[in-house]
Amino acid sequence: MDQPARKVLIADDEPDIREFLQYNLSAEGYEVFTAKDGDETLEKAKRIQPDLIVLDVMMPKKSGVEVCQLLRSQSAFKDTIILMLTALNDDGSHIKGLETGADDYIGKPISPKVLVSRINALFRRLSKPKAGVLNMDSISIDPEQYIVTVEGKEISLAKKEFELLYLLAHRPGRVFLRNEILNQVWGNDVIVGDRTIDVHIRKIRQKLGVDCITTVKGVGYKFEV
Repeated sequence: MDQPARKVLIADDEPDIREFLQYNLSAEGYEVFTAKDGDETLEKAKRIQPDLIVLDVMMPKKSGVEVCQLLRSQSAFKDTIILMLTALNDDGSHIKGLETGADDYIGKPISPKVLVSRINALFRRLSKPKAGVLNMDSISIDPEQYIVTVEGKEISLAKKEFELLYLLAHRPGRVFLRNEILNQVWGNDVIVGDRTIDVHIRKIRQKLGVDCITTVKGVGYKFEV
């Protein structure tokens, strides 16, 4: 029996971009919906429950960053993939998106081939089989349910934060090189910078409240409890 098409919601205030992206993603077999501003994005996301949202940073009514933050505050969108679109050149716009829970970002002008490749890569990583629960000292990590608990209290992590934590924690004491982390968490066909890792590590540390990730200066990171 065929699996239902994955749902993608495109949120952008430019009609040409919405139509352009809808055409290319529909051709790839995705079920595509569109929204023209932040409020409509939130309304449609709640109604449609998309698997992935392509979210423009600069939108009327609510910015993409605000929408991302509001979505991630709701348990229903904890596992929804969020890909930010930005025409801004400064690192600040990328970092804000990542800090509010976006999984990835891509710059404008948009190449349809790059966008489709990026979305396909995100879905491939989502469908990878998970290993067993990790229990270390006061920390428990369940990759099947994407649940992390510290001293019995559940901690909410964005998808990429969880995947990064699990990567480090499944080999405690092992130093993971920065390029290795980028490849295993974001994939070879997704282009992100070193700052992406730093942002996610900082957020993980803040949320866990436990000193368990050590920076190996100039090399990478390791998990220790």
